[in-house]
Parts: sequence; C-alpha cells; structure tokens
Amino acid sequence: MKISKSLTGTTLLSGVMLLTACTTFASPASNSNAVKQTATNTVQFQQIRNATIKLDYDGTTFLVDPMLAAKNAYPGFADTLNSQIRYPMVDLPVSVAEVLKADAIILTHLHADHWDDAARNLVPRNMPIFTQNEADAAIVRKDGFTDVRVLTEQGVVFKGTKINKTIGQHGTDAMYKVPALAQALGKTMGIVFQKPNYKTVYVVGDTIWNKDVENALTRYKPDAVILNTGYAKLSTFVDDSIIMGKDDVYRAYQFSPNAQIINVHMDTVNHGALSKTELRRFIEEKHLDKQRALVPNDGQTYKF
Repeated sequence: MKISKSLTGTTLLSGVMLLTACTTFASPASNSNAVKQTATNTVQFQQIRNATIKLDYDGTTFLVDPMLAAKNAYPGFADTLNSQIRYPMVDLPVSVAEVLKADAIILTHLHADHWDDAARNLVPRNMPIFTQNEADAAIVRKDGFTDVRVLTEQGVVFKGTKINKTIGQHGTDAMYKVPALAQALGKTMGIVFQKPNYKTVYVVGDTIWNKDVENALTRYKPDAVILNTGYAKLSTFVDDSIIMGKDDVYRAYQFSPNAQIINVHMDTVNHGALSKTELRRFIEEKHLDKQRALVPNDGQTYKF
C-alpha cells in the first residue's frame, strides 16, 4: 500500500502558564505502589510543532519526535485524508538550532511526521536517542547515530530522570486485521517521565484510547497527560482514526481528574481531521476547566 512508504519515510515562546495541581509521584523503585510526594521543582513543557515537544527536568531537556523540515517540504501521506496537501502545513515556531538544544531525543516510532528526513540529517550523530525497540534502534543506527538506546516498560534513568515505555496502538483492531495496513501502522509507544520532587508526565503518543492507555493512567497517576489529538484519518476506515480526537480529550479529563491534559499533534499534517480551533470550541462546549484542558500554540511553554 502507498501508505507504508508515506508513513515510514526515507527521505519564542508565545505564552507561559503556571500550573499548580497537586502531584502524585510514582517512585522509580516502585511504579505500581505509588509513593506520595510533593513536587517542589518545576517541569517545563514546550510545544514545538505537531508531535514535536520538549520537556525539561532540572536542566535536562528531552526532545520528543522531532520533525524539522520547512513548511510544505513533503507530499501528503498517500491513502490518507487530504493527501493532496503537502506537509508540514506550518513552519517551525523557532529555529532548528533552538529545537536541537536538547540532551536527548526520544522517538515514539519512526513515521515521517515524528522522525523526518530533515531530522535524520540535522540531528548530531552523537546525540543520545531512545527508541521503542531494537528494530527501530537498528534503523536509527544505520543512519550513523552512535548512541542509540532502547526504552523498556521497566524504565531507564537518564541524568536522574526515569523514562518508562508504555504501550500504544496506532489504529483500531479492524485496521490491524489488514496485513499491509498493520505493517504500515506498525508499533508505537508512549513515555512516562518521573523524577523525585517533580511532576510525573505521560506522553501518550500516537495511539487510540484503549485499555493500555487506561492502565498507564492508573499505574502512574500522571500530573500532566500529553495527548496526540489530531484525529488523523485514512482514506479507508472513514469512521475511525489512527490517533485520538476530541472525545478522547473528554475521556482523559474524566479518567484523570487531577491531571492537566495537554493536546498536541494538530494543524500540521494533511490527514489531521481535528484543528486546535475546533478542539478549543469543544472544550468550551463541554465546560471543561481551561486550566486543565490545554491546547498550546506552536512555541508555547507551560511550567508545572
């Protein structure tokens, strides 16, 4: 299918908000039996563009899913909604050099809107890069990167921050029953960041809402949940999406009542069916607390 080649690919700050919800910190030594602590230090989040975000824990900056190309660099994903539209649909809000000011990169998966040709060419070859499995690590190493590590569900520690892999599903069960489509969609992961006296952050990644997401929310009790909510759609399975949408924002808001829900992965790739404007309108209509249900602009920063 055309989608396989399209998805895998070969090829400043606009605002600050202080978020002050109570924390539940899951100890790195015991994720299942959470240890209650009070967060006394600040985590900084920055929305870059699409699923590209930054998280800073005590001066250690993690860059997640860098897509670094200029506006309109690539043809739209084949076999998806609005495939005639080129992407990225918007420019980066800051320079590439600014985006690359990071201590490590985490790749939830290798689809081209999360790890594009520009990133593959521009990221320093000695940058520490974390992947979801050995298969992705081998592909990244083949491009000449020399410090490629694999995350696990048990977690690894980098400069004092524990990074835990969570499981995602990049489409519905029905989609994964189509062999070529299952191969194209592939595997993906989420990430939970933990550090003593800091808020716990769950980057859910490219997934639909399912039991794995609920299990992660229950296990880690994150203080901030970052959802990819662009509701990306294929040209088949027109009633479903391969990532979350506005109804999932509502689900997360209800499921984790003490967490900020930060919504990204919108207004950048051709197959996204949910815009920031529409999601903000939905948040208004549902009377959700705007201090908890957040839709950042590109470049915007939150501290919590």
